[in-house]
This record gives sequence, C-alpha cells and structure tokens, in this order.
Amino acid sequence: MCTATKHPRSLPRLAAGPIGLLVAVTSLPAVAAEGGLQIFPDGRTLVVLLILFALLIPLTDRILFRPLLRVLDEREERIAGARGRAVELAAEAKQLLGRYEAALRDAREHADGERKAYLRSARQEQAEALLAARRQSEEELARTRSEVGTAVERARAGLRREAETLAREVATRLLGRGLD
Repeated sequence: MCTATKHPRSLPRLAAGPIGLLVAVTSLPAVAAEGGLQIFPDGRTLVVLLILFALLIPLTDRILFRPLLRVLDEREERIAGARGRAVELAAEAKQLLGRYEAALRDAREHADGERKAYLRSARQEQAEALLAARRQSEEELARTRSEVGTAVERARAGLRREAETLAREVATRLLGRGLD
C-alpha cells in the first residue's frame, strides 16, 4: 500500500490546494478503517465532503468551466463569422459569375454581329467583284468576237483573192491560155 494511506502525517507532502485537501480528507476514513474499504461515509465525512464539494464548485467554475465556455463561445463566434463570410463570398461569387456570363453573352452577341456584318460585306464585295468580272469578261468576249470577226472577214477576203488567183491559174493551165 501507499505510505500516504498508512501515515496521515505524510499527506501534506502529496499535494497542495483543494484537490490535495479533498484527497486528504477522503482518505482519513479509509485510514481509520485500518486497511478495510469504507463504501458509505459516516456523517462527519459526508458533511466534510459536501462542504468541499460546495467550495470546489465556484472554484472549478472560475478555473475550468468559465474559460472553457469562453473558448467554446469564441470558437462558435469564429465559426459563425466564417460561415457568414462564406455566405457573403458565395453571394459575391455568384454575382461576379452573373456579371461575367452577361459580359460573355454581350461579347458573343457583339462578335456575332460583327461576323455577320463582315460576312454581308464580304458577300457584297464578292457579288461586286463577280459582276465586275462578268462585265470585264463580256467586254473581253465582245472585243475578242469583234477581233475574230474582223480576222475572219480579212481571211475571207484574202481567201477570195487567193481563190480567184488559184482559179485563174488552174483555168490557165487547163486551158493553156491566159484569161483576160
């Protein structure tokens, strides 16, 4: 067994303060029982225990419970503040996302409008270029037809003269005399 339970004089060396006093007072009946275990305290011990309990409640409240509850309250406030800030940030993010989507939609609409305008302009330029090319090709075709017509007429005239010359030569050779 422990020396503290055999000799009550060594109790002050065990602990100082209310906890040590509680151990000392509650161990006296066990020492008095001389090695036996006393489950139910006698009247005097019960009164001492109740007085110690009544004294320890405010002390425990001041030393343990109030600081612990203050820490828990502060923690709860920080958690509530963090949750509130998270809700604010989520709302702000949602608002920013809405603005971003609206700006993106506007940019797409603007780009689509510019693309359509560019396409209309390109189609108009293409139509104008095609019309100009047709006109130029028609003019070139008309000029070429005119040149070909002129060349055909010259060729016909040259062929007529040559045909007449050949016909005279053939007739001269066949007849053996000159045609006048």
